[in-house]
Amino acid sequence: MRKNPPGKVAIFGCGYWGKNLVRNFHQLGALGMVCDPSEDALRAACAIAPGVATATEFEAALRSDEVDAVAIATPAETHEGLAIRSMRAGKDVFVEKPMALHLEEGLRMRSESEREGRILMVGHLMEYHPAVRALRQLVSGGALGEVFYIYSNRLNFGKIRTEENALWSFAPHDIAVILRLAGQLPVEVTCVGGSYITPELADVTVSCLKLKNGMRAHIFVSWLNPFKEQKLVVVGERKMAVFNDVVDSGKLVLFDQRVRVNEQGPVLQKGENDEIGFDADEPLKVECRHFLDCVASRETPLTDASSGIEVLRVLEACQHSLQNDGNVTAVR
Repeated sequence: MRKNPPGKVAIFGCGYWGKNLVRNFHQLGALGMVCDPSEDALRAACAIAPGVATATEFEAALRSDEVDAVAIATPAETHEGLAIRSMRAGKDVFVEKPMALHLEEGLRMRSESEREGRILMVGHLMEYHPAVRALRQLVSGGALGEVFYIYSNRLNFGKIRTEENALWSFAPHDIAVILRLAGQLPVEVTCVGGSYITPELADVTVSCLKLKNGMRAHIFVSWLNPFKEQKLVVVGERKMAVFNDVVDSGKLVLFDQRVRVNEQGPVLQKGENDEIGFDADEPLKVECRHFLDCVASRETPLTDASSGIEVLRVLEACQHSLQNDGNVTAVR
């Protein structure tokens, strides 16, 4: 329950994704300002949120007493600097994924939030998807039994980036969800991929994660795929669950399928499939509302700085493996 009225949020960056933050914070009645050096971007912001204050300088929001928090949707290499400047200016911070491009940057961001007493929330959007929340309840409630294996495919044709590779652009979503479902970091990873558009910038990667309890996971990401696919599969000892985010209905299905071993060997057992219902809320609106609630209540966000740092640990290990021909790399 919100203890205080929601604060006003300034959006840093009104590009491809920042426009969605502008729309949602405006609909939630919490949009205070949009900052972007591009006049075209600011005109787009005014079309989404007529009358909103705009500025080409980020400092305008940091100086404003009307702004209580900022949401950063700028290129990832700018996240650390903008987040630290914002927290030192007394603003709470929502930062889009990836939290940063280096683990050390994420650690400094967390230290600054603790020093300044500011909320620091990372935009791991899929953790706020109602279907993923329902999936977490299935797993934690034991509906699948012991979880053996998790895999995810996040594929599309574009949006091709030139600052960060497909691993850092796409995989944070799935790493965050897998870590939450597993309840632990992997002990080691391997990652392979290929660069075809920009030299040394992987367009396709496959990451394999090994966890302490024997659970395995793999993450396949690509922006050179002929069709869009966003699918997460959780294989358990009793049942299996599939979250398919690109279908209109039946996004989360529980499969009553297992393998029973008797004297003659393995026997496949197939029962009825159940479509799992969940709230129809837009995930980004849920995420933005959660940030506002945390700003008002001072409660720790679900996707706090520590969870963002865990994702960075896995990303860095995968990147190291990728750069070393898929060598096994420990997660530190």
